[in-house]
Amino acid sequence: MWLRRISSTAVTALLLAQTGLLLFLVSRPRPPSPVGGEERVHVLVLSSWRSGSSFVGQLFSQHPNVFYLMEPAWHVWAALSQGSAVALHMAVRDLVRSVFLCDMDVFDAYLPWRRNLSDLFQWAESRALCSPPACSAFPRGAISSEAVCKPLCARRPFGLAQEACRTYSHVVLKEVRFFNLQVLYPLLSDPALNLRIVHLVRDPRAVLRSREQTAKALARDNGIVLGTNGKWVEADPDLRVVREVCRSHVRIAEAAMRKPPPSLRGRYRLVRFEDLARAPLPEIRALYAFAGLSLTPQLEAWIHNITHGVGPGARREAFKTTSRDALNVSQAWRHTLPFAKIRRVQELCAGALQLLGYRPVFSEDELRDLALDLMLPRGPGSFSWASSTAEHSGP
Repeated sequence: MWLRRISSTAVTALLLAQTGLLLFLVSRPRPPSPVGGEERVHVLVLSSWRSGSSFVGQLFSQHPNVFYLMEPAWHVWAALSQGSAVALHMAVRDLVRSVFLCDMDVFDAYLPWRRNLSDLFQWAESRALCSPPACSAFPRGAISSEAVCKPLCARRPFGLAQEACRTYSHVVLKEVRFFNLQVLYPLLSDPALNLRIVHLVRDPRAVLRSREQTAKALARDNGIVLGTNGKWVEADPDLRVVREVCRSHVRIAEAAMRKPPPSLRGRYRLVRFEDLARAPLPEIRALYAFAGLSLTPQLEAWIHNITHGVGPGARREAFKTTSRDALNVSQAWRHTLPFAKIRRVQELCAGALQLLGYRPVFSEDELRDLALDLMLPRGPGSFSWASSTAEHSGP
C-alpha cells in the first residue's frame, strides 16, 4: 500500500488546516446547478457497518438522476488510521462537503497524484462512474453491474468523476464514519448545500451476526472506533465496537427527535433495514419521495428481483448487493447466534433496542420462534430513552 503511517502531530495539523479550509469554502459561491437548472439535492445515507447500507446505497446509485459514491471518507480513515473516530470527524465532514459540491480535488490529500476512477474506494458500486460522461459501460438510464464496469472503466481518468457529478440533480453519499449528528450541523446550515439525512439502522443483534462474518475486513475500522492509535482490532470478545455503534445510533436519533435545530426539520428520516426487508417497494417509494426522486418501472422491477432471491447470500458477497431473500437476511441472526450472546448484546444495546423499536427476547424459545415479531411500531410513543446507554458517551 502506498500510504505511509502519519504521525499524530501530522494528523492534528491536517485537521486544523481542514477546519480553516471549511470556513473558507463556506464563503465561496454555490457551484453551478446540474443540467436543467434545478437546485441540486444532497443526500447523506448515515449508517454503520453491516446495517444494510450497501443495499440502500444501491437503491440510490441505480437511479438515473443520482451521482453516488460509497464511503468516500474511507480514504480519510485509511490515511489517518492513528486517529480516533471523533478526532477524524471534521476531516470526514470536510471531505463529504467537497464531494457533495462535486469538488474532487479534496482527494489530493489522500490519493496518488496520478490516479484513475479505480483509485476511489468501491468506485464500481457507482452506476454514475460506469455511465457517460465518466465511462460508457452502460447507458445512463440502465442498471449497472460491477463485474461489467470494472474491466471497462477502471483506467478512466479520475477527473471524469467531477465532470460526471456536475451533470446530476442528486448527489448521494453513503457514510459509516459519523458518530454524532452535531458534527453535521454546519452542513445543514451551509447555503451551498441542500442536505437531507437518511439515518439507516438495523437490529444490533443482526449487526453482530454480520460483523462476525466479516471480522478481518473491519479490523482497521474497529481500531479507529476504539481509539487504539493505529492498532487493528479483529477480535472483539467484549463487543466494544457493537456497544459504541449502538450508542452512536442513540446519540444521532436522540439529537434528531428530541430537540433538533431548525435547519434539521424536514431533513432527517430514520429508516430501519427490517422495514425495507418486509415491504421494499412502499418503503423505497417513501425514501425516494423524501429525497425528491421518483420510482421508475425499471427500478421497481430491479428492486423486486434483488429482494426476492433465494437465501441470505454467500459470505463472499457480504459487501455486495446481490439478489437475496431480504426477509430471510433480516431474520438470519435468529437461527445462528447463541442465546447467551444475544442476551449480552441486549444488555449493551438496551437503549438502542428501545429507542429504535426492537423487542428483546428472554429465552432460547423466543429467539427461535420466528412467529414472534421483534419489530415494534414506529412513532413518537416508540422512542423513549433507556438509561443503560446514557452513562457513557464514548467507547
